[in-house]
Amino acid sequence: MTTWQFWIDRGGTFTDVVAHASSGEQRVLKLLSHNPAVYEDAATHAIQHITGGDTALIAAVHMGTTVATNALLERKGEKVLLVVNQGLADVLRIGDQHRPNLFDLHILLPEPLYTHVAEIPGRVAADGTVLESFDAQAVTSILHAYIKQGIDSIAVVLMHSYKYPEMEQQIAKLARQAGFRNIVLSSDASPLIKLIPRGNTAVVDAYVTPVLQSYVQQVQQALPDIAVKFMQSHGGLTPAAQLRGKDALLSGPAGGIVGAVKVCAQAGLKRIVTFDMGGTSTDVAHYAGELERVLETEMAGVQMRTPMLHIDTIAAGGGSILKYHLGAFKVGPESAGAQPGPVCYRNGGSLTITDANLMLGRLQAQHFPAIFGNDGRQELDVQAVKEAFSALSKEIKIYTPEQIAAGFLDVAVDSMARAIKRISVQRGYDIADYALCGFGGAAGQLVCKVAEKLGMRQAYLHPLAGVLSAYGIGLAENRSVRQQSLQQVLSPQSLEQAHTILTVLSKDLQAATRHLRLHLRYQGSETILAIDYASYAHILAAFATRHQQLFGFTSPEKDIVIELLEVESVTGGGDLPSIAPCPACIPQTEDTALFYNRDQWQYVPVYSRMQLQPGARITGPALCIDATATTVIDAGWQGDVNAAGGLLLTAITVPQQQHITTSVDPIRLEIFNSLFMSIAEQMGLVLANTAQSVNIKERLDFSCALFDAEGNLVANAPHVPVHLGSMGESIRAVMSRHQSTLKPGDTVVLNDPYNGGTHLPDITVVTPVFIDGDTPRFFVASRGHHADIGGITPGSMPPNSRHIREEGILLDNLKLVSGGIFQEDFIRKLFAQKPYPGRAIAQNIADLKAQIAANQRGVQGFQELCQHYSLPVVTAYMQHVQDYAEQQVRAVISRLHDGQFTYPMDNGAVICVQIRINHAQQTVT
Repeated sequence: MTTWQFWIDRGGTFTDVVAHASSGEQRVLKLLSHNPAVYEDAATHAIQHITGGDTALIAAVHMGTTVATNALLERKGEKVLLVVNQGLADVLRIGDQHRPNLFDLHILLPEPLYTHVAEIPGRVAADGTVLESFDAQAVTSILHAYIKQGIDSIAVVLMHSYKYPEMEQQIAKLARQAGFRNIVLSSDASPLIKLIPRGNTAVVDAYVTPVLQSYVQQVQQALPDIAVKFMQSHGGLTPAAQLRGKDALLSGPAGGIVGAVKVCAQAGLKRIVTFDMGGTSTDVAHYAGELERVLETEMAGVQMRTPMLHIDTIAAGGGSILKYHLGAFKVGPESAGAQPGPVCYRNGGSLTITDANLMLGRLQAQHFPAIFGNDGRQELDVQAVKEAFSALSKEIKIYTPEQIAAGFLDVAVDSMARAIKRISVQRGYDIADYALCGFGGAAGQLVCKVAEKLGMRQAYLHPLAGVLSAYGIGLAENRSVRQQSLQQVLSPQSLEQAHTILTVLSKDLQAATRHLRLHLRYQGSETILAIDYASYAHILAAFATRHQQLFGFTSPEKDIVIELLEVESVTGGGDLPSIAPCPACIPQTEDTALFYNRDQWQYVPVYSRMQLQPGARITGPALCIDATATTVIDAGWQGDVNAAGGLLLTAITVPQQQHITTSVDPIRLEIFNSLFMSIAEQMGLVLANTAQSVNIKERLDFSCALFDAEGNLVANAPHVPVHLGSMGESIRAVMSRHQSTLKPGDTVVLNDPYNGGTHLPDITVVTPVFIDGDTPRFFVASRGHHADIGGITPGSMPPNSRHIREEGILLDNLKLVSGGIFQEDFIRKLFAQKPYPGRAIAQNIADLKAQIAANQRGVQGFQELCQHYSLPVVTAYMQHVQDYAEQQVRAVISRLHDGQFTYPMDNGAVICVQIRINHAQQTVT
């Protein structure tokens, strides 16, 4: 009897099904997830369609689902009662000081997931002391009151319960007795220090798990006696009965990463970057021997702490809209979606990446499903796409329609490459010898271009690339992750304690493989790194190496804290057929097509992916067509088909560096604008990750920016505007004071209001960038709001100060780093000077080091740019970017109108402001 395994990714729009038979047969289905006129559930409908409803033919069912994700995103979860200590009813609503959008004048926080809050008597201190006795009778009365209102999902979040969970456990017992069906304890959901993320995680779990379990029950009722397993966000399967909502929020994308890892390993590719390009967005991830996870994440405005695979998403997919705006090419982030879709969909949509591919022959209408038009039977509209690009050509004038389409693709590829660098190069990985694993409907069209942009020499596309998430779910292992907070300084003694706890956590875990990890951070830092459990010396060395790789420095003078302990058990996992050597064969072409390559049209061969035999070799440019996607093998690449039908793409020639002149080019303008912005964003990421203070880590009260040799602002990340407006004056002050003495390895610090400073707590760190001699060619700077730098009041912003020294320590253009040596003793003495010394000097030093690390990342970014493009080109495009920014500002000014206002001050004075717009000159007076 032939039995079937079903591997299913139930997405929000489509459900992908891979059915694998014991006979070796394999079927692939793609169904609409919601089609009530035909079936109630796409997944069970597909299973019944293949088995004829005979459950005896089902060997296994592995699923990933977006049910929990959609419930969270659409706010369609269960009504939740939040139980907290007395006085903490609003603690999750208040949250921490993270701001969802730095520039919003009126911040609209998402509505809480819980509908009711109950404060209960009882409280435990941080050391376990009972500050207020638990009143079981009062709690029982409270719980029964909410049961009567129809609330039966509860999240219990008490102070310090990560370490002392007994009171939460007592409430859980009473809640079960009262009739609550879904009970989530924060000590179970996230047994880690910090009330806010622990509480949010518990609430999310209480909110989405009932919806998820309802779907799970629906599946199991349709498949009685079948042990269905579900994919979790951390990349492992779990039995349906153990699935929790908080662990299923990224189950589909996680399946894609697992699938990519498995099929690439089969092809001999051990280190990969995944490239999942769909219609709206692109997901990327890094793999170098183990699945990489993040502990903290944000989804739908809610910060949680639960292990998830590290996936970076950018708003660039096949449907990303193309725009030409004020002399620059823009791609996304807006998407045309399915309706109206791209221009070629015949619904009056906007130009998109899909249209650009069609324009250039990278997509062929005759090899695309004819499902468009009023009757749903017409091909893609090639003529409408040509007309739209021709109209742009008449507007831009210097480019042909084909060059415009190719230019937009260059901008899109640059955006995707930067996303991949964020999860690889910026984290210390050299990906030159990695392979780029493409999957999703649109990845094959750009995979060679993206790999080239990143300096990668190989790319891989499995024959099931269009449904790789479902395939990966079938191949995934069973994984269980257990964690426990420790909060001990790393030492031989605490390591013994950690070993004891890890042993307890490992109890009852039957595993073929077991991973023991310590999550470590420097004392005072919140940047946590996961290190495998080993000897004390090995752990110290591994932590230092990883920290140096990620952030460019270590702090050997600081203690290392064991934040939490983790055990991961791994069992099972689907087997792939082994790959045997392939005999060489000559592929047969199915067709030829016009293809735009290197500024000219040419005919290229078109191959049917299903007809390609193992051993076939295709030299680009060429197209490979299958039922769900088109793969473009660009010039300079060749494709080899392995025994599994996978297409291994290899760069056979090094692409010649395109000659870029110093004159402005609309395509290069947007790319350089993004490159400069990317450097500033990288600086900000390093600063936020390595700083100590809440001001910088959570409130993001800092700014990072790039400046030209004259101290003019070139680019900044979306940071604090008041910092950026005057930071150029600080650069010029540094130039004036130190121009003749600055050398590589120097960094200057200042906060003087007469030198571009704002208030004294805003400390600016300036680093010159040397490229080809002793003269600084650029400057990078970071300004951060330090929590305290002395003065007559904590916080260093006294309202009644009469002299600047009463506000804090004045830093007047001083060398912070000289010849690469941090001047710590000098700075400490400066912050300690009387009569009003700093109150948290160690934190000042830590934040200054973070700013230095951020600046160093900026210096490296400039050096890499100049090495790739040359100093004259980078310098010229700095000016072009500044000119473009001026154009944009003038365009905004021209839309304004004259106005005036008055503002009375509390001392009786009145401020009168009058604004006049000169529309002819686009200026303001």
